[in-house]
Amino acid sequence: MTEGEGRVMRGYAGLVAASVRYRWITIALGALLFAVSLWSTRLLPSGFLPGEDVARALLAVELPPGSRLEDTMRVSDDIVRRMKARPEVKSVFVDGGKVISAGAASREVRKAQLVINFVHKSDRKKSQKQLEREISDDLKAVPDIRYWFMKDNGMRGVQMVVQGVDGDQVSRSAAKLASEMKRVPVLNNVTTTAALDRPEIRIRPRTEVAADLGVSTDAISEAIRVGTIGDVGPNLARFNAGDRLVPIRVQLAEKARGDVQILENLKVATARGTTLPLATVARFEFGQGPTAIDRYDRVRRVAVEADLVGTDALGEAIKQIRALPAAQQLPPGVQLNEFGDAEVMKEVFQSFAEAMGAGLMMVFVVLILLFGSVTQPITILISLPFSVGGVIIALYVTNKAVSMPVVIGILMLMGIVTKNAIMLVDFAVESMARGVPRNAAIVDAGRKRARPIVMTTIAMAAGMLPSALA
Repeated sequence: MTEGEGRVMRGYAGLVAASVRYRWITIALGALLFAVSLWSTRLLPSGFLPGEDVARALLAVELPPGSRLEDTMRVSDDIVRRMKARPEVKSVFVDGGKVISAGAASREVRKAQLVINFVHKSDRKKSQKQLEREISDDLKAVPDIRYWFMKDNGMRGVQMVVQGVDGDQVSRSAAKLASEMKRVPVLNNVTTTAALDRPEIRIRPRTEVAADLGVSTDAISEAIRVGTIGDVGPNLARFNAGDRLVPIRVQLAEKARGDVQILENLKVATARGTTLPLATVARFEFGQGPTAIDRYDRVRRVAVEADLVGTDALGEAIKQIRALPAAQQLPPGVQLNEFGDAEVMKEVFQSFAEAMGAGLMMVFVVLILLFGSVTQPITILISLPFSVGGVIIALYVTNKAVSMPVVIGILMLMGIVTKNAIMLVDFAVESMARGVPRNAAIVDAGRKRARPIVMTTIAMAAGMLPSALA
C-alpha cells in the first residue's frame, strides 16, 4: 500500500492483487463474461443510423395515373392546409409536378414532394417520429393518393426489391409481399413501386389507306408529334437572346391536346401537296399502359417500401420481413434483396468485420516488432474481447440498436483498450526486468498506471459526449 492513496485506489489495487493470486478463476470468469457477451448480442437489434429529430420531414405524394397538374395542385394545397393547422409545423414547401419537356430532367405532373419544417424540438412535446405518424394517419382521409415519408437521401425507412426475369411474376410476388408486410407491427404505410396503368390514346396508322393516298409514316408521326409534345425543327423560328438562339416550340394548346376531335382533324401532308385529316389515315383507340418499366441489374424489379414505426431498428424489420410466407415461398427465378439503407447496413457490417480482423492482425504484427516477443502482444490483445460486455450492457440498458455510430464507437473502444493494455504490460515488463516479482510488478503497474489511463479515457469520452447527445 502506498501512502496518500484513496479508498478507490486501495480497493482497485486489492482487486488486481486478488485477480493475480487466483488467476485461473479470473481467466474462467473472463471467458464466461466473453461468452455471455457474445450470446447477449442476440438480444440487441441492429440498424443503420439511429433516428434523429432534425425538425424537417420529406413527404412524397402520388396521384392516380391520368391526373392533371391542376389535380396535383389541388391535393397539395389541401395537404398544406392540413399541415399548417398543426402548431408544431412552421412552414411547408411544395415541389409540385413538372411538365415533361424535351432535353430537361422532369417529373410526372401527378407527383409532388413536400418539405415540412417543424419548430425546434425544444418548443414542442412531440418528437418528429410521432408527428410523422400523426400526419400519416391524417392523410388517410385524402382520397385517391399514395404518400410516404422519405429521408434526406431520398430513401425510405425500409426498402426491399423483388426482381426477376418474368415481369408478371415479379409484380404478383411484390403485391403479395406488400399485403403481408402490412400486418407487420413495426412497419407502417407499406407501398410498392409497381407501375400503375394509366389511360392513353393509341394512334395506329392505316397503312393501306395511307399508301393509297400518298401519305408517308413520317408525315403521320410529325402530325402526332406536333399534337402531343410539340415540334422543334431546323426550319422553325428562333428567338434571339443576344448570345444564343433559343428554338421556339410549336405545339397545340393544353386544352386542345386533350380533345380527341381536334387531334383527329390535324392536317397531314400528302405526296401531292394536299392535306388530309389525321383520322383518315390513322385509327384512334383508348387503352391503358404502364407509366414506367423499372429494371435493376438488367432484370425487372419492383420495390416494396415502408416506414419504420417509432424507434424500431431496421435489422429487426428486415428479419420479420424475411420470415413472411411470401418471402419464404418465392416463385422460381424471383429473388428478394435488400435495397437502400438495408443494403448499405449489410455492407457496413460485413466491412466492419473484415476491417476489425485486418486491424487486429496489423496491431499484432506491430506489437511483436515493438516488444520483440509474441507473449506480450497476445496478452495485450486478449483484453479486447472483455470490453465488448460493457458495450452490450450499455446498449441494452439504454435500449439502443447496434448501428453504424455504435460500430465506429467499438473501433475507437478497441483502440483505447489496446492503448491501456500496452501501458500496463509495458510497465510490468520493465519492473520484472529490474528484478521485481511478477505478481508484484502486475499489481504495481495497475496502481501507477490507473490515473493516466482514467484521465485519457475520460478525456476521450468527454470529447465524444456532445456527438452522442446529439
